[in-house]
Amino acid sequence: MDIRIAAYAVIIRDGEILLSHWNEHGRSGWTLPGGGIEGEEHPAVAVVREVREETGHDAAIDRLLGIDTMIVPASKRLRGSAPLYGMRVVYRAHITGGTLRNEIGGSSDEARWFRLDELPALKTVGLVDVALQLNADEPADGVPAPAWPQSRELR
Repeated sequence: MDIRIAAYAVIIRDGEILLSHWNEHGRSGWTLPGGGIEGEEHPAVAVVREVREETGHDAAIDRLLGIDTMIVPASKRLRGSAPLYGMRVVYRAHITGGTLRNEIGGSSDEARWFRLDELPALKTVGLVDVALQLNADEPADGVPAPAWPQSRELR
């Protein structure tokens, strides 16, 4: 089994959420800014770097919200021949500077602020719902509510 650890930020300001449009290998959807941890990087460092890379904004972490996990069967993977265990570390963060811009040459192609009431009409990845629930619940153990299915993909 392959393992991927990533860190993501829930950034809500004035009733709007900052999202990044993931667009890779013919699949796409709006997601939280964030992504894979590089080398020995700590998730808290990775999420700040990823927010900057994907949105142009500088961010600071407010708190750890939780950790979500998922299994992607080998047959559903775009690359790789083994199942993938994904661990997604989710933080609440806020913007400290920078200017909104789109990532160039990465796995995302657009960054945008959306009103929270616009989310139901967007094609989002499952992580957005999980992260918003973590943000609302702030579970002491950091585990998402059990209502979430074990395996999530783009909806």
